[in-house]
Amino acid sequence: MTDRLSTTTAAMVSLSAAAATATNSAATRLLPSVTVSAFTTRLSSRTSLSLTSLRSSPLISRLFLPQETSVRRFSSGRIGYSTASSPKCAASDPEQLKGAREDIKELLKSTFCHPILVRLGWHDAGTYNKNIEEWPQRGGANGSLRFEIELKHGANAGLVNALKLLQPIKEKYSSVTYADLFQLASATAIEDAGGPKIPMKYGRVDVSEPEQCPEEGRLPDAGPPSPASHLRDVFNRMGLDDKEIVALSGAHTLGRSRPDRSGWGKPETKYTKDGPGAPGGQSWTVQWLKFDNSYFKDIKEKKDEDLLVLPTDAVLFDDPAFKEYAEKYAVDRDAFFKDYAEAHAKLSSIGAKFDPPEGFSLDDIPAKGQPEKFVAAKYSTGKD
Repeated sequence: MTDRLSTTTAAMVSLSAAAATATNSAATRLLPSVTVSAFTTRLSSRTSLSLTSLRSSPLISRLFLPQETSVRRFSSGRIGYSTASSPKCAASDPEQLKGAREDIKELLKSTFCHPILVRLGWHDAGTYNKNIEEWPQRGGANGSLRFEIELKHGANAGLVNALKLLQPIKEKYSSVTYADLFQLASATAIEDAGGPKIPMKYGRVDVSEPEQCPEEGRLPDAGPPSPASHLRDVFNRMGLDDKEIVALSGAHTLGRSRPDRSGWGKPETKYTKDGPGAPGGQSWTVQWLKFDNSYFKDIKEKKDEDLLVLPTDAVLFDDPAFKEYAEKYAVDRDAFFKDYAEAHAKLSSIGAKFDPPEGFSLDDIPAKGQPEKFVAAKYSTGKD
């Protein structure tokens, strides 16, 4: 759719080099992309990552301990904030999630990083395989994308920059899982860019080690030989249908493609040469930081050579089943917003493991210091 222990020094230098390699690798993908703005410090193989960034590494994440002074230990052994209205022993603390959401909004204002945060959430969730029952082997939104081995997958080129942007927020709100943080950031970016409110639920459990990362190859390509078949193969594997494929493709209204990462697009266009954020790349839409239905309009018209149309974009109007929805969304923004919000929420949840099992919505959590709303049925035994 932008930024003490001597025994770990060698690991820090090694991870820095690996992250730089992941950032520069060429890959193809379907999801929105953006380069982090000048506000973010660039990674380099000549500079070691800070301890902040290393919290995302397989070496440090297993040793990570919250630094907040106001935390307490629940009887289950988890660490988290105590709030009377919070689900007990939830994977993420609801009050901290609310705080993280506000910080993400501030981050978006200063860095224009909406597209890369959307892409981060999608790529963590988009590995789900409905044919695998066991968690975490089935993939899905589980925070595995914080590990170097998965960041090095070709389709994830550059996402280490998104991780750098979110790491200070993760440190500040240590009782929020990476899985929840990635999905919170993605949904917040959509809403902040003018898109629909996503009916999200939270409580996702993180994987704990890089060995639990999915194998490479589960994410979609941008230029496969048979685009329609490829999209259906990837998204049907996740349990998503044609309508959801087309609706989710509409997120390309945000962001740019950079040839040095994906192999697609121009180095810059009249719409991207001045940013905002780091200049360059080729966008799918003129206003590539605004979430609307212009993606479908522009693909249908194909009149502007400065706007990107990938094979997986063009096929939305070439394939008869896809075209039904693409035509509808091109003229009906409200219909697109409704279907997109439902598909985004589904993608962010399928495959995830929740604690509590049913998850929870931030909209259902009373404001801090406010009493829980009384619901008579909650206390009814069903007997007179």
